[in-house]
Amino acid sequence: MSQLGEQESWRKEINRPLYHIHKWWATRLGSVFRAITLAALSPPGKGMWDDFYQTHNLKGKIVLDPFMGSGTTLGESLKLGAKVVGCDINPVSTFLVRQALTPVSETALRSAFEDLEAEIAPQIRRYYQTRDPETGSLIPVLYAFWVKVLDTPCGKEVPLFARYVFAQDAYPKKKPRAQIVCPECWAIFQDRYDATKVVCTGCGNHFNPQQGPASGQSLTTCEGKTYKIKSLLPVSAPPRHRLYALMALRPDGSKIYVPASEEDHSLFTEAAERLKTEDIPLPTFPVRPGHNTDQARGYNYYAWRDFFNDRQLLCLGLLLKAIMRLEDRAIREQLLCLFSSTLEFNNLFCSFKGEGTGAVRHMFSNHILKPERTPLENSIWGSNRSSGTFTSLFESRLLRAKRYLLEPFELRLENDLLGARAGTSKVIASAPISPALSESWRDLEEIDGSAALILNGNSASLPIPDRSIDAVITDPPYFDFVHYSELSDFFFAWLAPALKATYPWFQREDSSAKGEVQDKDPQAFAKHLSYVFAESRRVLKDDGVLAFSFHHSRPEGWAAIYCALAHAGLSVVAAHPVHAELRAASPKSAAKDPISLDAILVCRKRTGIEPKPYCQEEVIGRTSVLGQTLRAGGLQLSRADQFVIAASQALIAAGHESLAFEDIEKRLASILAETSVAEPEILAAAE
Repeated sequence: MSQLGEQESWRKEINRPLYHIHKWWATRLGSVFRAITLAALSPPGKGMWDDFYQTHNLKGKIVLDPFMGSGTTLGESLKLGAKVVGCDINPVSTFLVRQALTPVSETALRSAFEDLEAEIAPQIRRYYQTRDPETGSLIPVLYAFWVKVLDTPCGKEVPLFARYVFAQDAYPKKKPRAQIVCPECWAIFQDRYDATKVVCTGCGNHFNPQQGPASGQSLTTCEGKTYKIKSLLPVSAPPRHRLYALMALRPDGSKIYVPASEEDHSLFTEAAERLKTEDIPLPTFPVRPGHNTDQARGYNYYAWRDFFNDRQLLCLGLLLKAIMRLEDRAIREQLLCLFSSTLEFNNLFCSFKGEGTGAVRHMFSNHILKPERTPLENSIWGSNRSSGTFTSLFESRLLRAKRYLLEPFELRLENDLLGARAGTSKVIASAPISPALSESWRDLEEIDGSAALILNGNSASLPIPDRSIDAVITDPPYFDFVHYSELSDFFFAWLAPALKATYPWFQREDSSAKGEVQDKDPQAFAKHLSYVFAESRRVLKDDGVLAFSFHHSRPEGWAAIYCALAHAGLSVVAAHPVHAELRAASPKSAAKDPISLDAILVCRKRTGIEPKPYCQEEVIGRTSVLGQTLRAGGLQLSRADQFVIAASQALIAAGHESLAFEDIEKRLASILAETSVAEPEILAAAE
């Protein structure tokens, strides 16, 4: 299962497009959740690996996900023939899952897209064009390169370049040619990405392109004076930006870099002037304080509209207004979901990833709203050569998800004659996904075929009868500093005005709600999580299971899980380590000891069974065996992965005990110390 999960994780948006119709955080692997759901709903001896690629019809079974997120549990359960109930406290989650699970004709979507293209695309494209320096003709702009600028006390304007190499290939050692901007005349020219001595072709300036004025939290002027960047910020507004280069597309399909001309600056000014006169829907919500928003607020980004420049606001507002005029509600909401998804790649917090890959690094590549010193402006409507535009995402996200509903496939690992890995193939092992969207529990029960009840609200209080759910399968919010609602406010600020008349749960000030299971305090997190687990226990049949994925690198995270389950009257009876995420994922790549495993924790209602004496050696022994099994399958495990395995096994060992938070935390800290040593020592201890 981990081998298959690892393969899926390379391109999740292609291998499970249904759950990537719109941004959500910590989206889990569909293949893993198919396996969990199949095992949870199958009789003893069934639902194992041999059944994975069989077509199933688990009619009569109902699965609940109280932390619905992007809808992975719902989609996988529907594919197996079960009915589903999904609930999330966040309105953005509820909206995107409804759109993901709604079958809509591709023909109808294309027709609406073409209508929009005829009406609004020419207006947007007008503001994203430049002159070809060779022919003098206007050609479309793909990307515009900007840099933040600050004024020093002596009145000198300083751009926040860390280096003057602003564009290079994603694999620069293979293709070393790069684009460089001159700090004197702002001309752009080519040289090697690692060059340390260059001469500007425009003004003859000699400089080291690897050394810009900005370094860390400081900047240094050409006179050698150093200032803290934050000390130079404007009093109540974000920093200014300077447009210095464009990447444009010639008619023959070749891409060129050109410096920003007076005409390019005038075109931007024209858009800014038009913005003042247009009656278009724009975000008006403030950015509230929080761990995930304070860095942006520290640069004076106090309103969500500040995350966009005037040209972006104009073009996005024009596009949104045109979408809202579409008469068919189902089509309108699908394209509104696509519009919201487009925002992620079209704002001042995006940057350039490089040529040879998807060009736009979206704003959520880190789990904080990190101000970008050299932002990349996308062309919003885009073309078939664009990345992250309304056009490209229409094809790559929205239509791909709709096709998956019609023909949901699984990946199958293929081996050559010698047993070595030889790629993957696609297997159809499910009927089309076409659930009736219920509005109440009674509706769900009365529907004979496939059905989904998608709720918005606190899952600590569900409109579901006692003992009516066969399995609860979920992925709880991450304990610590990733607060989903602080991040999802970025989308909420645009969606709420457009949807509040249709969906009451958009009639609020932001996407947060009382009862959110997110807190940096582990015991507060455990308390709120226990309310949802207790409610899940209430609606769960007595022979049902609650299964969820979890990982954490510190003992207090696991102690919080134990206490939440214990307070809810649940015990961990099994734990399965399984591949969850690529180590190359942006938030993980910077980690010293990244985690790539999730523990799938399988829980049942607590009984009066007398707990067995705790044996740490037994926990370490099981950890070693499971680690060896995964390594034998070709997975690389970090020491943090070893702790994930060990902590999950410790929760099984403590399944029927009643330990205080401090006691289970100490036990887990001891396990962490033991699993932090080298693997040979773990093996020796196990033996």
